[in-house]
Amino acid sequence: MRVTNNMILRNSSYNINGTKGSVNSSMNQMTTQKKIDKPSDDPVVAIRSLRLSTSLSSVDQYYKKNIPDAESWLDVTETALTNMKSLMTDVRTQCVNGSTDTLNQADRNTILKQLKSLQTQLYAEGNADYAGRTVFTGYRTDQNLVFTNNETKTSYEIEQNFSYEELESFRYYTGNVKVPATKDEVLKSDISDTTQTNYYRLRTSYDKLDGMSAFSYTTKDAAGATQKVTINLENATDQTGTNVDGSNFTYKTATAVDAGGAAINPARTMYVFDTEEDWATVMGQKEVGENDIVLIKENGNIVLGEKVSSEFRTNKSTIATTYDKTGFDQGELRPEYYFNCTNKTDAKNPVSYKKYDENGKEVGYDINYTIANNQELTVNTEASDAFNSDIQRDIDDMISAVTKAINAHDKLTELKSMKSEAQYADKEYQTKLDEWMTAAQKEADYADDHLQKLFSSEIGKVDGYLGKINLSITQVGCTVDQLKLTETRMSNQQETLQELQSENDNLDLSEIIINYTAMYNAYQSSLTAAGKLGGMTLLNYL
Repeated sequence: MRVTNNMILRNSSYNINGTKGSVNSSMNQMTTQKKIDKPSDDPVVAIRSLRLSTSLSSVDQYYKKNIPDAESWLDVTETALTNMKSLMTDVRTQCVNGSTDTLNQADRNTILKQLKSLQTQLYAEGNADYAGRTVFTGYRTDQNLVFTNNETKTSYEIEQNFSYEELESFRYYTGNVKVPATKDEVLKSDISDTTQTNYYRLRTSYDKLDGMSAFSYTTKDAAGATQKVTINLENATDQTGTNVDGSNFTYKTATAVDAGGAAINPARTMYVFDTEEDWATVMGQKEVGENDIVLIKENGNIVLGEKVSSEFRTNKSTIATTYDKTGFDQGELRPEYYFNCTNKTDAKNPVSYKKYDENGKEVGYDINYTIANNQELTVNTEASDAFNSDIQRDIDDMISAVTKAINAHDKLTELKSMKSEAQYADKEYQTKLDEWMTAAQKEADYADDHLQKLFSSEIGKVDGYLGKINLSITQVGCTVDQLKLTETRMSNQQETLQELQSENDNLDLSEIIINYTAMYNAYQSSLTAAGKLGGMTLLNYL
């Protein structure tokens, strides 16, 4: 084949451009240290790079964002639970102090002050938040667990169920010595005699109830079959009682019926009183008929007669109640995190909450973090899993017991002081004041006995609360350990992917320099060769 000068020049130009392109590619590689500049340079490297980048981006999301966020959430939760454990330990210390029989008035005042302070602090921990999201309220993180202000108009209908195991024996006292203020009162006023009655009770999670609309329980008939007994308090009968001063008050009564609507035998009546004083007035003292039930709205106590409580324990009854409450104090738990309930504050737009399904199974409101591919971790602890309103109600009982003991001893001190006054020097007054002091001493003895026994029983309860809180702390710790293991795995996976991506995308600088030098030399050589071809023509051979 005949080769012409134009053919040689064209080939030379093509070769020069080729080596020039190689030099340019090498220069780009030296600048970026990447194997390719665009996918068409090497489709296989480009596809592998895209896959590795996607995987690495996903791992970075888990390792740098999701896992640290979950760790922070768990850290806030653990801190709040640890603080609550410390507070409950302080409550236990006060229980131990109050259970002794050597308390003086200064000791009682110290216990009272400590309990009130601890009660205020205790549930404040329930509002612990992470980045503005409360950690104990499930996925409703924009709501507080406890009321942060006194809400006098807030109204709820609450469904609370009990087990026979929640029955507890409790002491009730009738009679309250009122220290006479004048000489005539010393001689003429009736001296109250303190009496004690003991009954089993159930205690609602809230006091100051508006009323109870339904009360029912399971029991067994003569054949051993389970049956339901209902007391419809919405159709309760209004009754009238009369106070000592002649004023009247209203209370309600309702009769228990079986599933068919027939009154059960023996008849069972439920009484609903506003206060314990109304109860004592109607019954003569704080007593309950053996087949009767008494509800005290003031403190939320459901007091059971002897045969009622015995039936509940024997038949392992479950008890269901529905009650209304308007007005919540700062620090009280919001009902929606513990019960099926309805917020009726806006009567036209009631809001219902469900904590238990139709089968009585607790509905969970978990917050899950995706911490690895196809791996989720529940990071939240719901308040109902760690603590409930029983803690606050027990502290209320202890505060009430200490207050009554303090008041009883104050009365005794005041009467002793009166006896030494000149105006009461006559034998007539001295004798009468001795009677007053005997009554006051009896009230103080009962108050001291109740205080000691109550605080002794509370030690075991507080140990139970501490056990539940400790279990929650342990569960949080286990979750943290699981998260740490995943974090380590994600760290290793991140390093592996980064190495693979580097091997796929990057070039070694020394290799780039060698390749660049080779390409540059080739380019220079092609220029030199082309320069020598330019002066040759056919005349050189003629």
